[in-house]
Amino acid sequence: MNDIRTITLDLDDTLWAIHPVIRRAEARLYEWLGEFYPNITELYEPADIREVRSQVAAEFSGSAHDLTFLRRTVLSRVGTAAGYGTEFINEAFRIFDEVRNDVDIFPGVIPALEALKKRFIVIAVTNGNANLTAIGIDHLFDEVVTAIKAGAAKPSPQVFEMAVRLGGAKAKETLHVGDHPRLDVDGARNAGLRTVWVNRNKSVWPDEFDLPDIEVTHVGELPGLLGEN
Repeated sequence: MNDIRTITLDLDDTLWAIHPVIRRAEARLYEWLGEFYPNITELYEPADIREVRSQVAAEFSGSAHDLTFLRRTVLSRVGTAAGYGTEFINEAFRIFDEVRNDVDIFPGVIPALEALKKRFIVIAVTNGNANLTAIGIDHLFDEVVTAIKAGAAKPSPQVFEMAVRLGGAKAKETLHVGDHPRLDVDGARNAGLRTVWVNRNKSVWPDEFDLPDIEVTHVGELPGLLGEN
């Protein structure tokens, strides 16, 4: 790993747990809709909205990488059906994002990012829509590559290829760090990057994928493994 010049990092479930965050954000949005746009919650239970989302995802399968588009389309459909139109959507997104970016960063992540930033170009690579400025860690990254920006979601090579270009190093000099065996590790490996699997839950590596270059239990191990004191 002595030749590594760029570190690319997944965000959701690598730097923080995402599922509790999304549940809280969706619950807060539903509560807000019930207060200010009650016709929506009278027409749609949370499970009904999830069904609309499934329908939208199937209808716009070519836009599966654009989670913002999918969520806006869902809100447009339920808002129109309830007689409100679409003017409320921007405010609804603000309510959702406020909670979506209130994350509990895993212990050791901030010191690790600070140490890595001193030696490497550090790039966030995510299929989600976390706002690093709102979270308060944008200063620890040189660039952010999202699925929307790349026009595809991980494990598509074009996501990682964009990160490599922005990092300014070769693919083999770029180390991707993530929790998902297929989306992160296998996707990055297929694009020519070196890989780190963050295995917080002591999961068994899937047999169908080649092993990662490194396995860690948390991001805090990285500086030591890469020679940072």
